[in-house]
Amino acid sequence: MTVRYLAEMNKSMLLDSNIIIYAIKPEFSNLRKLVENCQPLVSAISYVEVLGYHRLTPEDRQDFEAFFDIVPIIHISQTILEQAVILRQKCKISLGDSLIAATAIVHKLTLVTANVKDFEWIEKIKILNPLPHQNCK
Repeated sequence: MTVRYLAEMNKSMLLDSNIIIYAIKPEFSNLRKLVENCQPLVSAISYVEVLGYHRLTPEDRQDFEAFFDIVPIIHISQTILEQAVILRQKCKISLGDSLIAATAIVHKLTLVTANVKDFEWIEKIKILNPLPHQNCK
């Protein structure tokens, strides 16, 4: 899918942590265009995962903080917690991924991620990988 097509969809999307991280790298300008042209949302989990990275440089921290200042953060609700429990009961999935997936399901959002394998088994979720040639794991 092209950035133009996605922008025309005018749809809010939930950005996975890996997409946020890739988007600040100079070589991923098309990914930045996607983020700029769509209505990005992030899970509170991605906020913790990105800003909590122990090797974050001061420059990257500043860039990420600026990003999180302008992008709406979806906080963890009881409904999201309950959906995450259901997901973890069905298949082995990390706590963070279960909460991010549950957020996408509860809010009926497309999950934008380069870690498709972590989520592809979930029937109720729409996934978009804007970096099909990138291997995150």
